[in-house]
Amino acid sequence: MNTDVLDEIQRRVLWLATRIVDAANHDRDTGDGVKVGGHQASSASLVTAMTALWFHHLDAEDRVAVKPHASPVFHAIQYLLGNLDKAYLPKLRARGGLQSYPSRTKDPDEVDFSTGSVGLGAAAPLFAAVTRRYVDAHFGPRPHSRFVALIGDAELDEGNIWEAVADPATTGLGNVMWLVDFNRQSLDRVVPGIRINQWRGQFEAAGWHVVEVKYGRRLAEAYARPGGAALRDWIDRMPNEQYQSLFGLAGPALRKQFLDGAPAEVAAFVADIGDDELGPLVTDLGGHDTQAMLDAYAQCDAVTDRPSVVFAYTVKGWGLPIAGNPRNHSALLTTEQVDALRAANGLTPETEWDRLDPASPAGIRAGERREALSRAPRERALGVTVPETTRVRANKPVSTQEVFGRVLVDLARDPQVAPYLVTTAPDVATSTNLAGFINKTGVFAPTEQRSWTEDRMLRWTESPAGQHIELGISEMNLFLLLGQLGLSWDLSGQPLLPVGTVYDPFVLRGLDAFLYGTYSGSRFVVAGTPSGITLAPEGGAHQSTITASVGLELPGVTFLEPAYAGSLDWLLCDALGQIAGGAAPAATAAPAEDGAYYFRLSTRPIDQAPFEAARTRLGDAVLRRQVVAGAYRLVDAHQAYPELADAPVVQLAASGAVLPEVLAAAAELAEEGVAAHVVDVTSLDRLYRAWQRTLRQGVRTATVPSVPGALRSAFADRVPVVTVHDAASHAMAWLGSAVGAPAVPLGVDEFGQSGSVRELYELHDLLPGSIVNAALAAIALR
Repeated sequence: MNTDVLDEIQRRVLWLATRIVDAANHDRDTGDGVKVGGHQASSASLVTAMTALWFHHLDAEDRVAVKPHASPVFHAIQYLLGNLDKAYLPKLRARGGLQSYPSRTKDPDEVDFSTGSVGLGAAAPLFAAVTRRYVDAHFGPRPHSRFVALIGDAELDEGNIWEAVADPATTGLGNVMWLVDFNRQSLDRVVPGIRINQWRGQFEAAGWHVVEVKYGRRLAEAYARPGGAALRDWIDRMPNEQYQSLFGLAGPALRKQFLDGAPAEVAAFVADIGDDELGPLVTDLGGHDTQAMLDAYAQCDAVTDRPSVVFAYTVKGWGLPIAGNPRNHSALLTTEQVDALRAANGLTPETEWDRLDPASPAGIRAGERREALSRAPRERALGVTVPETTRVRANKPVSTQEVFGRVLVDLARDPQVAPYLVTTAPDVATSTNLAGFINKTGVFAPTEQRSWTEDRMLRWTESPAGQHIELGISEMNLFLLLGQLGLSWDLSGQPLLPVGTVYDPFVLRGLDAFLYGTYSGSRFVVAGTPSGITLAPEGGAHQSTITASVGLELPGVTFLEPAYAGSLDWLLCDALGQIAGGAAPAATAAPAEDGAYYFRLSTRPIDQAPFEAARTRLGDAVLRRQVVAGAYRLVDAHQAYPELADAPVVQLAASGAVLPEVLAAAAELAEEGVAAHVVDVTSLDRLYRAWQRTLRQGVRTATVPSVPGALRSAFADRVPVVTVHDAASHAMAWLGSAVGAPAVPLGVDEFGQSGSVRELYELHDLLPGSIVNAALAAIALR
């Protein structure tokens, strides 16, 4: 490969990336006085590595996560390849323009992995490779892909990086390469000392192949000359702060700084090197040597039995006047500096946004690479029909956690659906009721594993045919893997139906990765179970109370908390059906959803008779529609107690495990002459979104908002409301506003403690007597 052509291309990439940030800050008046920002220095450090990748190394099927702060470089490359319209270049961080950081769902050019929350973009390709290994084993080999992550060295401080590297599920992935932009600067400072030995050891201990690209060709040639060993030893030993300071100096000042503390042999070696040559020589880092980077990529390709990591020594701000400056992280070039850089590239204000001349060697190369990297469209829909129900029945009290496992087993018997189901858990598969599914489908392993123990209750058979991927105890890894399984239609050419389970309190441990997956447009099901203070003996450390609010507030997530077997069956089948087909089934009242599904479940067995009575009263079609829409009237007081036709009316709304107490309270209120309707809220999320849609429509059209159908059918009367939830009380408190009536919210607003369910429900006012008193208070408020 003629690296002169790549060097010409990278100079144009550096210019465009720098100008993209400059235009966002200096050419556009936002009118709000808020700095637009950008990262010219952090972009510059990866220009060589990224130019070498896109203009030589990558194939069309390769997938790359770009360091967040290098997004201008990515967009500059996509523009030169003809994949981005020029009109977007001045629109970095503008509405409808280029995003601050690469985004699968919001950028106009094709992004493989969203990045932004440091550490997650690095780990995502690793779990995409796990997904590809699973897809290849189950559906036949896909075209070979390399999964590449470009990450900043400061990202290696993130704990989730090492959780991902250490997980047994990620071992042996020879199609993974991480490239660390080893510029030895973080946001605040030049990093004192260099941790390369520590990091190398950690990667090697996890079975990774490690490559260091430290020196460019000029330094390598100098080291080979007599006396060059002393020069190399001095540069290796020099404090990082001292070395970084050289980039802001030139001439005699640079020589003096470089030789401060150096042995006499080094001074003698450089004595015959002119001041104009010394700086470019001693700052010749391998991460800015195109051939050195290509050689490193080839070394990684040659190692096929384990992941590779490349430490590319770079300088933050390479090629810019702010190179190596300790405060250059968010620094912007002045207008004068940009003018000088434009002129140095032979450009004018009229030609500065031009692509490469298509007749030039660089332009020809860009055209060739555009063709080589083009991809065929991918199909997201699975093309199978998930049944609306598995017809699960329960003749005795049963928990939603148990039913969840039973429904999965029933779906695993469906020949259409079964091949695409894949489950995962962070070492909690059996305690979250995935044992039945695992017994039926087995555990996934790249090769057949011998089982040394016999267990009649759990057959932990590991083979390439297994459909459960077991993880170590890392909730971050759970959500990272679920996120990539949910994008398998795009990144591996095979849609899947991913289902994960985790103890509900620990959803919060993986929240950053959960949010990352949904921001990336991933679609999966996760069950948080068990949950709430209903997990009574476990105490406050294991009793989740804020997860309902989190589920309600997470964009791209539908939060579901059914109480009964029948409603859980319908909701889970509906969720998987929407993932499979990309549109809501005809019987669903809510519009089509595009995101993940979060089920909050319980281990408390509850009597199923009330639900069966509602099924008899409403019929399956109507009840299913209301369950899926978010709420239904479990008990209609006027039908259950016709003698209370003229009595005061209150509505008791609840989700999940507290329904038995709510039903008991409704019966007590009837004895006291109060008609209490009981509303089972199966999805606070869908109810809230329906309410918000009507409100926003009213705001935007200056009209009176209507009452959405889901709320209208469940809360037919505008009467006082009591909300009851084994979660923070505010999660349901908005229902009063939604139905236009006084509300008294009951819930768990303090840290729990150990005890029986009754003891803890008493402590938090969730027993029938407290609910009755709340209902009387709500009526009094009216």
